[in-house]
Parts: sequence; C-alpha cells; structure tokens
Amino acid sequence: MSRRYDVLARVLALDPQRDCQEIVRLVGAYESPWLMQKSLEFALFRTYAVPSISGLLAQTGRFQHAGQRRYDDTTLLISEFVEEGLDSPRGRAALRQMNRLHGRFAISNEDYLYVLSTFIYTPIYWHRRFGWRPPTHHENLANYYFWCEVGRRMNIKDIPPTFEAFEAFHQAYEREHFVYADTNRQIAEYTIQVFCSWYPRFLNPLIRQVIYTFLDEPLRRAFGYPDPNPALKLLTHGALKLRGFALRYLPPRQAPYSLRAQPTRSYPHGYEIEQLGVDA
Repeated sequence: MSRRYDVLARVLALDPQRDCQEIVRLVGAYESPWLMQKSLEFALFRTYAVPSISGLLAQTGRFQHAGQRRYDDTTLLISEFVEEGLDSPRGRAALRQMNRLHGRFAISNEDYLYVLSTFIYTPIYWHRRFGWRPPTHHENLANYYFWCEVGRRMNIKDIPPTFEAFEAFHQAYEREHFVYADTNRQIAEYTIQVFCSWYPRFLNPLIRQVIYTFLDEPLRRAFGYPDPNPALKLLTHGALKLRGFALRYLPPRQAPYSLRAQPTRSYPHGYEIEQLGVDA
C-alpha cells in the first residue's frame, strides 16, 4: 500500500455487500482513521438531541459520574467488531456485551434505528466535507451494509432496505425528534466536559466554542446552545479542509491504525470486553 490510491483500488475491487466488513476496516485503518473517529464522536453527540434517548441516558447517571469511562467503553466496544470483524471471537463478544447492556432498558425500536443510522450517515457527511477525498458510493454502500448487519445482530427490526431509504428515515427522524429538553442539555454538557478534559483547562472555553462550530442549527436548538462565532467556524472548518487537502499529497499510512491498541484513560493497563459498560 505504498501509493496514495492503492487502498481505494483494493476497496473498489471488493463487493460492497459481501465484503462490507473488509471495506469498513480498510477505510478506518488506512484511509482516514482520525476523521472516522471524530465523525463517530459527533454521531453519538447527535443522538443526545433526542429527548427519549437523552432522558434514558440521564437516568443511568453514567455520563454525570463516569463520563470518560462511558466514552471509552463505547469506543472500545465498537472498535472490537470493526477491527476484528463481526464473526471473530472478540467481535462476537463485543456484540454480546452491547446487547446485554442495552437489554436492561426499554428502548424503542425507532430510537435504535436512529442511533444505527447516525453511524452510517454522519461519517459519510464528514468525509464529504473534510476528507482528503470524497467517499465513493461503493464505500457508502459498504458502510450501510455493515451497520445494517450490526443492527440485525442487535435484533433491531424494520431496518430500511436501501441506503437511500435509511437516509430518508434518518433525516425525517431528526426533523421530528430534535427538540429541546433539559436532559438533552445535561448529556451534551457532560460530553463536552469529557472533550474539554483532554486539553489544558485554560483552553476549555475555546474548545467549547470549537465544538459549537460543528453542530448544525437543529442540533444547537435541541441543546439550547448559541450560534457559533462565524469567524471561528470559518477557521475550524477551513483548517479541516486544509488538512484533507494536504493529506492528498502526503505519503499514505503504511501500517493499519488500531483504536484498541491506543492507551485509554479508563483502562491504562488493558481491559476485558466483559467489563466494558459495567458500573464500577
């Protein structure tokens, strides 16, 4: 994979449905690991704008009392089946753990569908705007098929049968369900506190304003957040676009990126899948 477009050539030689797991792994490991991680963080952030979802999350208390660990647990569970494969021993164990954790709560199938849809479309939208190349329809289909398979293994019903139909559901759901609620604001605040904790304290006000620049208007209204500073938005979005432009001309990644191999704040000495998501 010594040339910039070698991974894309390999991806295009695969079948988007049959080989969706390999395509998703290749894109996440070689093409845009950092942007994929950030887009998935904001995919989860979108779900907090739905009162039925934020209300349930507020009841658990994990965002308030263990926000960093909640973030790490979610990230690690997803990375297990993305990097190892849905049928690998670790992938199966991660999905079992996810089902076990979600099974404790009364979650509507519609809310499950929406959360699933954010993992398909938010990364696509981010890569269209900020990626070093736009995602191909081939890759978009693979992302759809991959997450639909995750949904089936989570016993989610009535998954829309096409990429286009699921996107229409995703957009219609947000138009209907993005409304302000105190729990939306609470969960968003706890999440922003986690993000801010990664940087020196004196930067926290700036980090908050940067986050605002990546929230669209319906999302900001659902959280009760102000409009972002136009100049800061121009700067942050411009910086990401410049990053994508620069990457186009830099040597490609030679070794696959593994999120599971990175040190985490919650598990500096490693973890077992069965402890992820479990209250300490």
